[in-house]
Amino acid sequence: MTIIEKIIAAHSKYERVNAGEIVDVELDVRAARDFGGPNVVKHLMDNNLDVADVSKTFFTFDTNPTGSDQKYAVNQHVCRTYARDRGIRVFDIDHGIGTHTLMEEGLAYPGSTAVTTDSHANILGAIGAFGQGMGDQDIAVAFNKGKVWFKVPESVKITLHGKRPGFLSAKDIVLNLLNKFGANSLLGYSAELYGDAIDELTVDERITIASMGTEMGAITLMFPPNKAVLDYCSERAGRRIDGVYANADAVYAQEFNLDISTFKTMVSMPGKPHDTVDIAQQKKQKIDSAFIGSCTNGRIEDMREVAKILKGRRVAPGVVLKIVPSTDAIWQQCLDEGLIKIFKQAGAMLSNAGCAGCAAGQVGQNGPGEITISTGNRNFPGKQGKGSVYLASPATVAASAIAGYITTPDEIPNEPAVFKPSENLLKKMGEAKQNSHHAEAKSVEVQGRVWVIREDNIDTDMIFHNRYLAITNIKEMGQYTFDNLAGYEDFAKKAKAGDIVMVGKNFGSGSSRQQAVDCFISLGIQAVMAESYGAIYERNAINAAFPIVTYKSLESIDIQDGDTINVNFETGVVTNLKNGKIAQAKPFSDVQLEIYTNGGLF
Repeated sequence: MTIIEKIIAAHSKYERVNAGEIVDVELDVRAARDFGGPNVVKHLMDNNLDVADVSKTFFTFDTNPTGSDQKYAVNQHVCRTYARDRGIRVFDIDHGIGTHTLMEEGLAYPGSTAVTTDSHANILGAIGAFGQGMGDQDIAVAFNKGKVWFKVPESVKITLHGKRPGFLSAKDIVLNLLNKFGANSLLGYSAELYGDAIDELTVDERITIASMGTEMGAITLMFPPNKAVLDYCSERAGRRIDGVYANADAVYAQEFNLDISTFKTMVSMPGKPHDTVDIAQQKKQKIDSAFIGSCTNGRIEDMREVAKILKGRRVAPGVVLKIVPSTDAIWQQCLDEGLIKIFKQAGAMLSNAGCAGCAAGQVGQNGPGEITISTGNRNFPGKQGKGSVYLASPATVAASAIAGYITTPDEIPNEPAVFKPSENLLKKMGEAKQNSHHAEAKSVEVQGRVWVIREDNIDTDMIFHNRYLAITNIKEMGQYTFDNLAGYEDFAKKAKAGDIVMVGKNFGSGSSRQQAVDCFISLGIQAVMAESYGAIYERNAINAAFPIVTYKSLESIDIQDGDTINVNFETGVVTNLKNGKIAQAKPFSDVQLEIYTNGGLF
């Protein structure tokens, strides 16, 4: 049998399994992340399922260890609460990438089986273990049964012969393999790697290569464990671990022999991890940002290599370098070895251990038009942001961050490339000035249906919650108005253009967010009337030419929810058209009236 056939057989009821057979596989580890974990919990709760063995069941929070996203915070709390009630161990936001934690904690080891909600769980092939990423339904059943069904894959054998070039990193090895096999030549296969160059790979290097098996479509890239791997895993497991190896007469669907001496320093072109080219084709490509981390290249050997290149140098002006170790233990090791000081002195940003750029919840994302060089394993459009992402080794990324353009450590310039103003910038500004126009004259009197919300201290998070702050298109903002104000979550669906909102004291307190004004403009609300306003909110509204009216009391005209009222901004007269009664509010000041009639501060 091949390595994967032996591991599956040892975790099934059969002495032998063959490629193509579907068997139930006992799992040594069943884990769910903060991404997918809440759905696992939901499936278990909805189907009244319990957990088979809490000692083999885990949650790993690695996609948002900075806690910077409301939805992730909710998801993590759901998992924590479930875990507390059932005695399940949580590797929380202080641990790092889940698959790395499983190896670090001795839970995954050669010959073991593990499934998680991470599509890169096959990284465990680095230590000769069976790891698979699966959907939340599969993981829920794994929690409950302790096993899942699996189709035994066919295996291929890849042998690298020749001498490994001294400059060739593990990341370059896998980028060369991607160049050879593309995204689907190994689809559905378990690929075993052999050769002197493979035997000599460190644990960290094996992790880098195994991490990108997913990008080749492989079930796993399986490394026969060497002494270094067995020692590493035995120390962490607290007992002697032996490896699992293929039989001499194992059957392979295909065999490949590649000459590693011909491998080159490579980069993946934006949008396709498998679209790899010799770095010589992309040298001098100007970059905006650089990222070092992910499950592919956040190991201590990567951090040391980066520190060696950054020491005594500075990141190029205008370039942002972000560094994220894969686990907290590695982060601590960076601190103990003085690497963090080197990173900071070079001008890099360092963050909590975790997935980083691969996950939208942590550092490493880029914006439209931004060009990034990254050590990640994926650069699909939108995966690491809305810009363009090249993939490369840690050494290449560090050198490029210093140079300001894509380059290698041996070609770092004495003076970095700098950004120059766009040649068309002044021309465009001139055209904009010529095309500017004055706003149409605005009426100083409005009439509309009134919403009476008898509450004080409605803050900007109640008006427009911070989970929507990434929205910049004003047309999209209206739908979220008041969705965090108890009793008015459906305001945006019921409000009509031309409505007027009447509230109590201190409206718009809290954050300085402009969206809390713009959401009303988006809905076509004609004005807000309040006894008083948060100071920043008042400025934002006036500057946006959104009418806000201040009143002391309108009790005399008995305004009820749904009444139609008329408001004159210039005189401050408020009329309830239902009963004809009139009250006096504060007229617009000369400044507010000028900005309002001008259509805004600009």
